[in-house]
Amino acid sequence: MSRSTSFVRVGVAYVVAIAVAAVWLWLGLRTSSALWDAAIADVLATLVVFGFSRAHRNSSFYDAYWSVIPPLLVGFWWWRSDAGAGDPTAWVVMVVVLVWAIRLTANWAIGFPGLHHEDWRYPMLRERAGRFEAVVDLVAIHLVPTLQVFLGCVPAYLAVTHRPVAVPWLVVVAAVAGLAAVALEWAADRQMRAFVAVKQPGQAMDRGLWAWSRHPNYFGEFGFWVGLYLFGVAVTPGDAWWSWIGAGAMLAMFLGASIPMMEERSLASRPSYADVVDRVSRFVPRPPRAAAGR
Repeated sequence: MSRSTSFVRVGVAYVVAIAVAAVWLWLGLRTSSALWDAAIADVLATLVVFGFSRAHRNSSFYDAYWSVIPPLLVGFWWWRSDAGAGDPTAWVVMVVVLVWAIRLTANWAIGFPGLHHEDWRYPMLRERAGRFEAVVDLVAIHLVPTLQVFLGCVPAYLAVTHRPVAVPWLVVVAAVAGLAAVALEWAADRQMRAFVAVKQPGQAMDRGLWAWSRHPNYFGEFGFWVGLYLFGVAVTPGDAWWSWIGAGAMLAMFLGASIPMMEERSLASRPSYADVVDRVSRFVPRPPRAAAGR
């Protein structure tokens, strides 16, 4: 299947998914909260994407869902709130989320080779699940990431639906943190694409930001969700004790699943990666250690 045809099919899947969610929100039974209304719509849309994944036997249909849905969630919550169209805090939150979403979706599109390719982690997870592979596909590959992203967006819900703003200066800090995290991700991904274009077989990346962290893109992604958390704290400080759960879930996924899987694969395929592990921080950027023997 060609790359252009693959883009069309993924686009159709997302249009259908969003349409199903919108129809439910328009015709469905409403809960007492826009938060729960959006959660149900999000799950319904995820199930549609899962159906396309199964029909094409490729779970990478889901990959862009991570970045496409958050602006729609924030926009829906803002529309359902009492905050007016001119509310500055809501605008700041929306702009930060949109910048992140456009950047991450564009990065996916640049690296998307077509539906003949599937993220290497998905077949591995399904194979390990044996006869329960469909359950793992639905839950681990589709629903759990949807839940994580939704939880990460909850502080944005608080920020666009509650007034007045309790700590105005923290809105500025949150915006700077969120945009800085997006810039870090952009730079890390750009450096990696340049490296991949010229790298030799078995060579490991240890340049630029990747000399300070083995996974600067994940660190930047976590930083964005921390920025959203700060938006929520700025508006409703009393919810700070629980609204961190989304950013916490992201950190747990990166440190407990994504990074270990990437590390295992890199150590097996790149002999020089063991030296990178010895010198370069795993997650939080810091100056690299000197190589052994120097």
